[in-house]
Amino acid sequence: MPARTPEEIDVLFQKFLNSGDVDGLVGLYEPNATLIGGPDQPANGTAAIREAIKAFVDMKPQIDLRVEQTVLAGGDLATLYSTWTMIAGSEKMTGKSVEVVRRQADGTWLFVFDDPWGRGT
Repeated sequence: MPARTPEEIDVLFQKFLNSGDVDGLVGLYEPNATLIGGPDQPANGTAAIREAIKAFVDMKPQIDLRVEQTVLAGGDLATLYSTWTMIAGSEKMTGKSVEVVRRQADGTWLFVFDDPWGRGT
């Protein structure tokens, strides 16, 4: 299930994370994308992103992710500004993300850069 709009990528991220679908999550990223897994913890490329996401999914989190603003650049790039709340066990976290997504040749959208804490908490 690919993202057909920039905003849909966050809908799919929420769905896949809440269901524990590591393959679905990794499939939302370009092969050379970067995911910021934590402070000073960039994961570059599919293998590193899979490792970071797997550790995250193992916590069995439930996330509520909302796009606040989308800024299109030239039709094929977009920056998403989102807020999220996540519960993992007894821990509750919140953040404000910055995500860059790119339209692929088939018209779907994938993450190029994903920083869940890009705008703080």
